[in-house]
Amino acid sequence: MKASRFDYHRPATRAEALDMLQTLEGAKILAGGQSLVPMLNMRYAFVDHVVDINRVDGLSGIEIGGNVRIGAMTRQRHILADPALKARLPVVAAALGFVGHLHTRNRGTIGGSLGHMDPAAELFGIATLLDATIHVESKRGPRAVAIADYPQGYMTPNLDPDEMIVGISLAPPAEGHGWSFIEFAQRHGDFAVVAVGTTLAFDAAGKVNDARIVLCGMGIAPLRLAAGEALLMGTAAEPAAIAAAADLATRQDAMSDALASERYRRHLAGVLTHRALTEARARASHGKVQ
Repeated sequence: MKASRFDYHRPATRAEALDMLQTLEGAKILAGGQSLVPMLNMRYAFVDHVVDINRVDGLSGIEIGGNVRIGAMTRQRHILADPALKARLPVVAAALGFVGHLHTRNRGTIGGSLGHMDPAAELFGIATLLDATIHVESKRGPRAVAIADYPQGYMTPNLDPDEMIVGISLAPPAEGHGWSFIEFAQRHGDFAVVAVGTTLAFDAAGKVNDARIVLCGMGIAPLRLAAGEALLMGTAAEPAAIAAAADLATRQDAMSDALASERYRRHLAGVLTHRALTEARARASHGKVQ
């Protein structure tokens, strides 16, 4: 199939792109194109105007400070290969290893993935795990959206039609934290049936002082397993505590679709949560500087 008719625009500056989003009705941003173009070609999506922002400067790059800031147009392959980011947040590279294939990562962007907002997308899960803030802009000015407030429904982000994602901030756990990202998919590169990401940080006494668990593929958006995180806090993340947190994962709501039933997804959530927490505990410094 071919896409329905649309007008193509290629702004050279951020201001020009924002002008187009404000004045053109039925406009859609084209970033990497790995989601939008197939949806247009299969006529799952219809637009009047495509605004290609690939020539707009200042929308890519990685900055590592107290938080990690990633420009919306940063290619997935650059995020995966960045040595400083891999040292500070290795869970990001682990998750990106499951995203598509070499060719799609060459073009795909972090902003494009979050704008598309597939509920099983690994980068959406990472943003949820790491308490991301989505930075957006329009002609009316900038706006920061907490990841908890970002999903408005199935593949419906908290973005106005004239707004564009310009960057993402991630909140890393303490140095020396343990991490894991595990997923089950029908084929490597497919969206996950279920994926689990976790980080664990320990204080000087060897007790958990920061626990984060995210379940992907269960519903319309990644789910932070807050009850499991609370259960682990203040413990040494011993096997009994990990097993209890994994049991909580099996009790979460899950959808049924052509890939898996609700029951199977809940089972996967428990198994993968147990594995991920066990890996994260093994990788952590337990309060000691590595």
